Amino acid sequence: MLGDAGAGRSAMSRDQIDRALERLKGERERITTVLFELEAHQGYQLLKGTRLAGATQRCWNELNGRMTTLWKLFDAHGRVLGEAQELRARHSRPGQAQLAELTRLLTGTSVELVSQEIPLEERTLLGPTGEWLSLDAVVARMTPLYEDAAGTIAAVDGVWSVLLTRLGEAEDTSRTVEALLGSLGIQDAEFDRVGRRLAEVREAARTDPLSLASGGQADTSRIDEVGDDLTALRRRLEDAARLRDEHDDRMRGIEATIGLVKAAEEEAVQARDLVLSKIASPALPDLPGLAAPLRDRLAVLGTLRGEGRWIDLAARAAGLERAAATALDQARTTTGLITGLLERRDELRGRLDAYHAKAGRLGLAEDAGLAELHQQAHDLLWTSPCDLRGATATLAKYQRAIGSHAEGTGR
Repeated sequence: MLGDAGAGRSAMSRDQIDRALERLKGERERITTVLFELEAHQGYQLLKGTRLAGATQRCWNELNGRMTTLWKLFDAHGRVLGEAQELRARHSRPGQAQLAELTRLLTGTSVELVSQEIPLEERTLLGPTGEWLSLDAVVARMTPLYEDAAGTIAAVDGVWSVLLTRLGEAEDTSRTVEALLGSLGIQDAEFDRVGRRLAEVREAARTDPLSLASGGQADTSRIDEVGDDLTALRRRLEDAARLRDEHDDRMRGIEATIGLVKAAEEEAVQARDLVLSKIASPALPDLPGLAAPLRDRLAVLGTLRGEGRWIDLAARAAGLERAAATALDQARTTTGLITGLLERRDELRGRLDAYHAKAGRLGLAEDAGLAELHQQAHDLLWTSPCDLRGATATLAKYQRAIGSHAEGTGR
């Protein structure tokens, strides 16, 4: 059955026919290449070859329908164009009847669409009816179908690629964690819990990537959460494996630091006793006493090792190392604060000598008032226990008096 092709249409010349055939052949070659490239696209192959679910399954159903229509239109286009090529090949010098038929095939509504190829929105209540299109109209019908299919494939592939890349990273970390657990000879409930969550996001990422997308972009938050948990677990296990390999050296290091803490605390006690004998009513910091509890914590580590609890042992060992280092700093700081009182006394003594020398240079060595102030400051600073507050106040008074006398003499 023919459509209304050629009605009211004048026949094309032989040259026009040949040019039209050449254009349509070139156009079809380009369409062929594009369609095969579309089907060979990684995203299309993944959709076609994967067990899908949910939103991605629905997307594939729609996409597959569009692709089926595309190929049917393409085949219908090819049948008519092939018919025209065969007719032209049989007649090197086509007559008027052949030119009219070729004109109908190339420019008229010569392509019949079967009912399944008619878009749903163009069907009637009585069901699909036949439709006739020109070759150019078929290409025009194919163009939005192709663009929509290509856009869908690219979008899904983009989401899928991001998800599978991130999933692969999480799975690599999971395998590392599993290997570390095996090497340590332990089981971990946290790994089992995270493993179940990994299995859930793996299933979603592989069968329904669109369920993990938002606004057309991959939403990796669920995979990232699992990956972060696995990374944290991997680090704890790496710390545990490292401690297992370095156990004896690490324990000796902690014990040595605790020994330094004890020595520093003893030094603080000695400094305190000395200051109490040398300084009157000193404001002293509290003495640290952390060496003994640190040794108790060290003893607990031995129990953990005997039980093979390497993860707990690594965490507690690291905490004990930090605590011991902090305790050592605290003990040394306390000692410094205590001995600082003696250093303050020595500083005041040096300043008194300097002010006395200045008074001598100013010719004030015989001044009775200055001599009395000097003696008062000297007695305070060289008496044990030393009254630092009184000595500081007297020294300041002595300094001001020297300044006043110097201004009075114009020196």
